[in-house]
Amino acid sequence: MRIGLCTSITNASAAAEAGFDFIEENVQSLLVPNEPEEAFAPNLAAVKSAPLKTRAANCFVPATLKCTGPDADVDRLGKYAATAFRRAQQAGIRTIVFGSGGARQMPAGYEYRLAWNQFLEGLRRIASLAQRHDVTIVIEPLNRGECNFLNTLKEGADMVMASMNPHVRLLADIYHMRIEGEGPGGEDFGPYLRALKEANYEGAISFECGWKQFPEQAAGSLKGFREQVDAAGL
Repeated sequence: MRIGLCTSITNASAAAEAGFDFIEENVQSLLVPNEPEEAFAPNLAAVKSAPLKTRAANCFVPATLKCTGPDADVDRLGKYAATAFRRAQQAGIRTIVFGSGGARQMPAGYEYRLAWNQFLEGLRRIASLAQRHDVTIVIEPLNRGECNFLNTLKEGADMVMASMNPHVRLLADIYHMRIEGEGPGGEDFGPYLRALKEANYEGAISFECGWKQFPEQAAGSLKGFREQVDAAGL
């Protein structure tokens, strides 16, 4: 089981020392899709020289690039995604996390089905681009306190199935799942890990945390989590 850490590439050495297997970076700050190639070049160099590979990136779409509502712009999304995925491939990033609550937030009173169709149209457009660059988009359901569209795993799974593209998958974020009442609480991740085992999951898991004393806390947390992974037989 490969376990990564959501952090800046500048923390790659510390993450490696703590025992993590890869970095999950930020699309907007690392791949800078709205910026020229000169802005991306030093970031790419940093990724290639880092002691850990950057396998994934989150924060895909800025809040100003709307995917639902009257300002939704599929063409603009496509142009943005084309650059993001091309640069992701250059950096060795295979997974792009599509949370982006600000971009997919429905305006007050907006019809859910209309938002669904808009988001699906945009997703299908960018999925073909992701496939071209050997990148997989993972849809991340977010809790209702952060976004009012695609809040549960079922909604996320339905969107994945509707996309009809093997390069669109589902991300299960335990934090959002717990807020939405989709899982147990506490620090026992056994039920989730056993579910992954039963599903023959062979992908990766990322830590997304706030640390008071990194990397000391990170190393201890990772050690405890790996013990639970081993106990689950993953």
